[in-house]
Order: sequence, then structure tokens, then C-alpha cells
Amino acid sequence: MNNTQTIAASQEKILELANQLAKEFSKTAVKRDREGGTPLHERNLLRKSGLLAFPIPKEYGGYGADWPIVFKIVNIIAKADSSLAHLLGYHYLTICSTFLFGSTQQYKTFYKETAAQQLFWGNAFNPRDSGLKAVRENGRLMLSGTKSFCSGATDSDRLLVSAQEENGEVLLCVLPTHRAGIVTEDNWDGFGQRQTDSGSVKFEGVIVYEEEILHKAAEEQKVFPTVRTHLAQLMLTHLLYGIAQGALEESKAYVKAHTKPWLSSDVEAAEQDPYIIQQYGEMSLNLHACSALIEKAVAEFDHAWKKEDALTKQQRGECGVAIAMAKTFTAKTALHITSTIFDGMGARATSDQYKFDRYWRNARTISLHDPVAYKLRDIGKWYLSSELPPITPYS
Repeated sequence: MNNTQTIAASQEKILELANQLAKEFSKTAVKRDREGGTPLHERNLLRKSGLLAFPIPKEYGGYGADWPIVFKIVNIIAKADSSLAHLLGYHYLTICSTFLFGSTQQYKTFYKETAAQQLFWGNAFNPRDSGLKAVRENGRLMLSGTKSFCSGATDSDRLLVSAQEENGEVLLCVLPTHRAGIVTEDNWDGFGQRQTDSGSVKFEGVIVYEEEILHKAAEEQKVFPTVRTHLAQLMLTHLLYGIAQGALEESKAYVKAHTKPWLSSDVEAAEQDPYIIQQYGEMSLNLHACSALIEKAVAEFDHAWKKEDALTKQQRGECGVAIAMAKTFTAKTALHITSTIFDGMGARATSDQYKFDRYWRNARTISLHDPVAYKLRDIGKWYLSSELPPITPYS
């Protein structure tokens, strides 16, 4: 078996593992959506699976997976449960942020620890929240305040944290979640993504040591670290895509098994109804269009990632446009599909026993992460004037 065949076989095993986990997660998805809270059992299954080390290079104990296969894993989980896919995707986002913003020694250390101990990473990065302050007291750097929308923080082992320094600069650091003074608050009450642990984290005089500060974050002249935005946007895009896929597949099964043809349809089965056929034809068409846009965006991101510090602003910007197109169309498609499926399934599908509404609630929640309107603005400016999207934490 040559190297290419070995890689293909390894990827096939990983995809099989992801599908097994997704099948297991789907069994309790409805129940856990009702309960909310932290999915401790499922997070531990992810720990035991080894998937937490998936994108970490082999020399540091991981699988060394490229981004296309990493996103595919997130997508597979999202079809079954987008909350768990959110946790996994943000874990990948935060651990790989140390490669973008940390020194060589830092990211090597974090990679090795994560792979060896199957550490789960959480997020306390929210760039729009300036409520967490970093001050120096008696020669020590201390964090005090609160950070909101901290997806994955509860039950995590490490936190990627951003805080505002006294001079207005942003401090980026990595901290053990259970350090004295860090309190993860169970206050996430969104109607969707109910098990993403996206509440707030309170910091009460938390000490930050020098080796925990990601100093490369201050090197503004380099373009490469800013692709973190692209990585985050693609993670969200794959969540939306998985939600749309899951909703369409589950609704198709329901129509074939339970939906009765309308009394004046003159057909014997609901799946023969021309109106239902048209609806599913349009939804399937849009989903395939999402797939094509996402595939292009992932390919461009993977290329940008591999260029590292050789990446130019032009290349970054063109990659950003491709991602904006994929995310915008996928968000619109996910919202359309998760609402339209009820037209085909009928009134009985609104029963609380099915919780089909969770697909729409999850898609609606994710779609509000940052405004679609501004993605369309970036796309329009690029098309009309070849103007690149601005470099921001969201574009």
C-alpha cells in the first residue's frame, strides 16, 4: 500500500468513526435539546474517540488531518446534532489559533498536551465584548471581568481568552479552565444550539503567566494570523450545512413513513404529490449549490493556510469572498429548508415528540452570529469594484 492509499484508508476509518458517533448522538438529540445544559456524556465520548487531536500534526501526537477532512467531520456531526458539532468545531478553532498567534514553542506545547491528554478547548475570545480587563498589579498580570458567548467553556480543559489591556490593546492568552478565579456560568438560554455551553465566563483576579500570552497576536503587519476569521466562518458554515442536511433527510423519512396525501391530490402516497415533489426538488437543488460553494471556499482556505506567512492581503481577501458566498447562501438555504420541510410533512409533524423545530431554531441562532447583510455588502463591493473585504474578526 503506497502513501496515498494509506492516507485514504486512514481517512476512511476516521469518517467511519465520525458517522458512528453521529449515529449515537442522534439517538438522544431530541431529549438533550429539551434539557439543554452541558452534554457531559457526549463530550467524554468525543474525548475518548481521539477526534480532539484530529488536525494536530502527527509529530505532536495528532492525526495531521488537512482542513477539508476536518470540516467534513464537523459536518457529519452537525447533521446529527449541531450543538455537539459546534463544540467540536470551536475546539478545533481555538487549539489551532495557537498556531496562528503563538510562538513555535507555545503551539508545540499546546498541541502535544492536547493530543496526549485529549484536552477539550473552550472559547472566551468574543472580539466585541470588552468586559474583560487585563491589568498589572505588583508585577503580575491579572484578568478581571466577564466574557460572554463563551462556546464550549463549560467542561473544557483550556480556554482561549481575549482581554482588553489598559493601553487599549488586546491581550490573547491560553489558560487552564479550572485556574483559581475562573468561573464558568451556566447562563446560556438561547432557543437554539442549546448544548453549546455558550454562556459567560467570569474572571476574578485571575493570574496570567508570561508563557501563556500569545505574543504573536500583536504582530499586526502579518496577514496569516487573520485567517482565524476565515476558519471561524467556515466552521459556522459547516454547522448550517449539516443542519440543512439533517432536516431534509429526517423530513424525507417522515413524509415517506407518516404523511398522508391531501384529499384532493389524486395520488396514493404523499411522496407522489406534485407540490411536495417540487418543494423537495428545490430544497435538494439549493443544498447541492451549498455543497459546491462550500467545496470551493474550503479549497481556497486550505491553500491560504498552507501559505502561512507568505499569504498576501489579496489572497486572503479573495478567500474571504469565497467564504462569504458559501456562508451567506448556506445560511439562507438552512433557514429556508428548516421552515419549508413542514409544508411537506404536514400538521402532525409539529408534535413536540419530534422536535423538528430544533433544526430551524439551531439554524436561526447560528445565522445571527454576524449579519448576513454585511456579507452581501462584501460580496457586492468585490463584484462591482474588486474591493476586498476589510480585515475584521468577522470578515
